[in-house]
Amino acid sequence: MEEDRLRFTRDSLIDCAPKVAPPFQPDFVIAPCLSADLPAVVEIERLSFPTPWDRLAFEEEMRRPFARLEVLRPKATGIAVAFCDYWLVADEVQILNIAAHPEARRKGFAARLLAHIVEQARLASFRLLSLEVRLSNTPAQALYRKFGFRDVGLRPRYYADNQEDAVLMDLVLGE
Repeated sequence: MEEDRLRFTRDSLIDCAPKVAPPFQPDFVIAPCLSADLPAVVEIERLSFPTPWDRLAFEEEMRRPFARLEVLRPKATGIAVAFCDYWLVADEVQILNIAAHPEARRKGFAARLLAHIVEQARLASFRLLSLEVRLSNTPAQALYRKFGFRDVGLRPRYYADNQEDAVLMDLVLGE
């Protein structure tokens, strides 16, 4: 039953967490989001953000030629436990979202997705990666800084739900 397939348990998520770092064969796959992944992606979105996107928004994102909606699926379960959404615009990559299911957090999945985005940008000779992150989201800011992102500005009252500021961060490739 589809509903059973999407049920997350602490044991299943612990069993599928990354156990070795590259260059070894990972126990997960990062791949384009499929329609079958959308229930898991929508659930992750709902559990991760105060103003979550709905399924229709993700379906539209999948149709945009410049958008990349990708999921991280542990090979053990085949169920998406994290996703990323980014746009390829001119010579820049704009990161819109990186999120992991709450029970899959602190296992390195977001870092794996961010590493994947940076690697794809390098391979395609993109010049810049940029993003906005909530001022209060210090764990995400710390992750981005580990990858070399710098604070480059602030968007006052950027988030409509609570008027929170957004920190602008970027990573210039080739520096």
